[in-house]
Amino acid sequence: MILMFYYPLIQRELNLSTPSIAKSIQTDILVIGSGIAGLSIALKMAKTQTITILAKGSLNEGSTNYAQGGIAGVLDPFDSVAAHIEDTQNAGAGLCDPKAVAIVASHATETIQELIELGVPFSKESDKDSAFHLTQEGGHSHRRVIHAADHTGQTVLETLIARVKEHPNITLLPNHMTIDLVRNKKRNRCIGAYALNQEENSICAISSLYTVLATGGASKAYLYTSNPDTSTGDGIAMAWRAGCKVGNMEFNQFHPTCLFHPKDRSFLISEAVRGEGGILRLPDGKAFMHQYDERADLAPRDIVARAIDQEMKKHGIDCVYLDISHKPVNFIQKHFPTIYQRCLQVGIDITKEQIPVVPAAHYTCGGVVTDLEGKTSLDGLYAIGETAYTGLHGANRLASNSLAEGLVFAKMAHKSIAQALANDHIENEYVRPWDTTGITDPKEKVLVSHDWDELRRVMWDYVGIVRTNTRLQRAKQRVKNLHKEVHEYYRQHSLHRDLLELRNLVQVAELMIISAQKRKESRGLHYNLDYPHLHKKPKATILKPKPRKLQSM
Repeated sequence: MILMFYYPLIQRELNLSTPSIAKSIQTDILVIGSGIAGLSIALKMAKTQTITILAKGSLNEGSTNYAQGGIAGVLDPFDSVAAHIEDTQNAGAGLCDPKAVAIVASHATETIQELIELGVPFSKESDKDSAFHLTQEGGHSHRRVIHAADHTGQTVLETLIARVKEHPNITLLPNHMTIDLVRNKKRNRCIGAYALNQEENSICAISSLYTVLATGGASKAYLYTSNPDTSTGDGIAMAWRAGCKVGNMEFNQFHPTCLFHPKDRSFLISEAVRGEGGILRLPDGKAFMHQYDERADLAPRDIVARAIDQEMKKHGIDCVYLDISHKPVNFIQKHFPTIYQRCLQVGIDITKEQIPVVPAAHYTCGGVVTDLEGKTSLDGLYAIGETAYTGLHGANRLASNSLAEGLVFAKMAHKSIAQALANDHIENEYVRPWDTTGITDPKEKVLVSHDWDELRRVMWDYVGIVRTNTRLQRAKQRVKNLHKEVHEYYRQHSLHRDLLELRNLVQVAELMIISAQKRKESRGLHYNLDYPHLHKKPKATILKPKPRKLQSM
């Protein structure tokens, strides 16, 4: 019997009354996002400037908190920066920017050392050993991933949050959903942003000398994702509407095995389960990976994800099953204590039962185009972390390079902003209050929930792990209609977080589809059955908004 269920898409009770106008805020540096990248640059800039950090939920609600693995950096004397560079470029399938790769590989170690000095308790080799334990993940030629057990992101985030809370120059504004960036058109400069204060149901105008987007990725565009509900592409969509270029939006990384259960929507089942003998099976118990690759269940991540996707489509099933139950109970409990306990919480004993799994959207390799200092094409605006496209990941991200990228480009952006502040005399500009003229309270929220559901299903079915020209064209037309519908609803009704997130997701989904249509090959995370071969001279996919489509700020 196939387990059938529907994920609730709108989790929050909506406040449907029209937001009031809050007082204006002035700050030196506005940081939008409270993950590892945003908190890192905030701590660095706060030594000399006033900082305001916006988080649309709680401070620890983002993807950093869910990062299990670790941070890649050259910490072993037998390892080298050159080896880290080579591994990253191999994973990126010929599309990495060599300069971006060199910067991250060269500076990752020192940024990790900064976390150690802040007090992050990384795992040691033993209780009596002062050396840190390093792991070796897929695609790495050496042990270079430092970690805190299997909850690295959570541990790092807890340390950073504790530091920002005690800093006198940092103002924390949780439950503030950024609506849009504010641009001075004459100077082509970002001068701040508008944000919805969800606790007071008011909209504040924020004026800043510099604004940093650190809002994470957009994996919530897909029906199944390992990411939290915050991953709605906010920074990418806002930057696009403000006139910034985006790059490589067709490359969305899918993890092959995410727990498929209504009580736990975003828990990854580690690849180590397959490494220790786990077998992927159909509902009738038949193994299938040997039909796709001679390495069977030990094939690389992209091959396994495509195979599962193909079997689900071929048989019309909602999931496949990962079976480790043939191993001894003590072996399973020793090697996979977190997975064992997490599955047990939802009623699955993996020592006796198979684990229902599906591939899930995991990481956005593209984003807002920046230079090697985090600058976007809009003056005064920086983007760092998963929301940015630096060229580091190319067509596929190497494991544990994501947290390293956030740390390193927080460092690069800090250096750039500090130099600009020292050389240029910049003052805060006036940001006029939010205009609510003609806005009415919505009488129902069914349109938002329906459109959100339709968008994520369209993206999963047509712009997922395996693509075709026909699927992409269908997706483009349907998302175009959704985009128009959501835009009209946004213009006419009062704002709430779910509407703002949907507005951003629809925009980012459209960018993903356009980018996928432009790539006439299959490379890395982009697999198109109509273009199975590789181009000899691949290029990044860069999109630039047309000026006539930009919204008035």
